[in-house]
Amino acid sequence: MREQFDTLIQAVTRQIADRTLDDTLQAWLNQHYGAQSEWYRDISAACTKGVQDGWMCKHEAQGLKYGRVTKPSDETCGFSVDVVSMQDIRGPHHRHPNGEIDLIMPLTPGARFDGCEAGWKVYGPDSAHCPTVSNGAAHVLYLLPDGKIEFTAQQQ
Repeated sequence: MREQFDTLIQAVTRQIADRTLDDTLQAWLNQHYGAQSEWYRDISAACTKGVQDGWMCKHEAQGLKYGRVTKPSDETCGFSVDVVSMQDIRGPHHRHPNGEIDLIMPLTPGARFDGCEAGWKVYGPDSAHCPTVSNGAAHVLYLLPDGKIEFTAQQQ
């Protein structure tokens, strides 16, 4: 299962490695790898199985299950991969020095991440937020350029 997960991630990271993290990328990801795609169904199933098997979301704090699945590498074109399992919760405020690309995989029909349904949400460089899942449970996969994330004391 881990090999399949890595292959699925690398299929996306190879195509987005040199792209600007913005609304155009978000639209492109949702068009080519969105919630209606076979790729999305496969990655969602891999994440669910990875959490069940215990190699994803190995850590738990303040109602969140989380973990870094992949460190930035040449194979992932410099992206790290984190997966978080959340249910009706607001996570800790953090900043994205190089941006953040999120894949939202609802476990509960109608669950939303930062107000968005199943699919991709892209945050540009120097953005920040308190990641929030509402209306149920979801897995959220984070692609972070160079693995950079800064947790802050600030709350928005």
